[in-house]
Amino acid sequence: MSNKLTFGMVGGGNKGFIGNVHRIAAQFDDLALLQAGCFTRNKEENARTAERWDLADTARLYDDYASMAEAEGRRKDGIDFVIIATPNDTHFEIAMAFMENGIHIMCDKPLALTSEQAEVLARTAKEKDLLFGVTYVYTGYAMIRQAREMIDHGEIGNIQSVLGEYPQEWLAVSLVSDRSEQAAWRMDPKRSGASGCAADIGTHVECLLSRMTGLELEAVLARFDHYPPHLPLETNVQAMLRFQGNIPGMLWTSQVAMGHETDVCIRVFGDKGAIEWNHSTPGVLKVARINQPVQHYTAGRDFLYDAARDLCRLPSGHVEGFYEAFANLYLGFCKNLIAKKAGRDPGTYRYPTVEDGVQGVRFVEACIRSNENNNIWVEV
Repeated sequence: MSNKLTFGMVGGGNKGFIGNVHRIAAQFDDLALLQAGCFTRNKEENARTAERWDLADTARLYDDYASMAEAEGRRKDGIDFVIIATPNDTHFEIAMAFMENGIHIMCDKPLALTSEQAEVLARTAKEKDLLFGVTYVYTGYAMIRQAREMIDHGEIGNIQSVLGEYPQEWLAVSLVSDRSEQAAWRMDPKRSGASGCAADIGTHVECLLSRMTGLELEAVLARFDHYPPHLPLETNVQAMLRFQGNIPGMLWTSQVAMGHETDVCIRVFGDKGAIEWNHSTPGVLKVARINQPVQHYTAGRDFLYDAARDLCRLPSGHVEGFYEAFANLYLGFCKNLIAKKAGRDPGTYRYPTVEDGVQGVRFVEACIRSNENNNIWVEV
């Protein structure tokens, strides 16, 4: 009998790339096995996905998430956690159904459509003593954890300012190539919510800045742009940020930035040095100490902090990328769930929690209010 965790999936079966990323990442470190699913509401495609993803027991292939949550909650060998890989407007009801049946959650971002929904999810998870993770994937890179350890140990001194950007061109390209089914629902306020770019990729940057620095975002001043102008939701966001301690920051995210694919970049400036991370070279951390030569820390090296080395699977010089970063989220989640079940400490392993998800939704709402009121400062 396997002592691995077991999980189920809701969503991910409509040939979108992210569902399969979740499936692979959750099983990457041999800590969990896929045992149940409702991969799509299309019955034929649901069955094809179950076969493609080697779901052994077809009795645990469900037509809808509600029956899955109830049935798995009743089983003695029911799943330990569920992955929610569905459009934004469904996260709340699906997560509530599984938590009501005592099942831990790993959910795509953004957590919910409103902060009220997000707070209910966080409160329910706490009341039922359930783990609830949110897949802010870029926080899973080992060098992001290295940066956090260096900042916590005072290696760049007191933080003076932070900057984060995430330009991409996918939406502009999809509008002329007609190849992305995601563009339709991501630009539909009924499915995506009241925000486009800020909710889709701005939340990634907000979470990265907070988890990389340990700072809590307190207020934003945001401007939304709609390119092309007929789209119902914003495609470009520029924002000034204010973190605890009155530390300033800036954020730029765009889904119509020609020539940029997934160019996430985070810069943190302290009074003794600075740290910079780029998604194009995720295994490298640029470190500049005042009046010293610039250094480039690389993944997998002995000089990294233990918490960062724990997230590296390959020897130095071997590139680890998006799948490994996503897997690190599940590594942290599964290590914490295993430790919880055994009553022991999970050690250095972390993952973005439901509280991070709540903060992300509050960030989006603050940006919306700021933009609607002539770009005023709004508290998060």
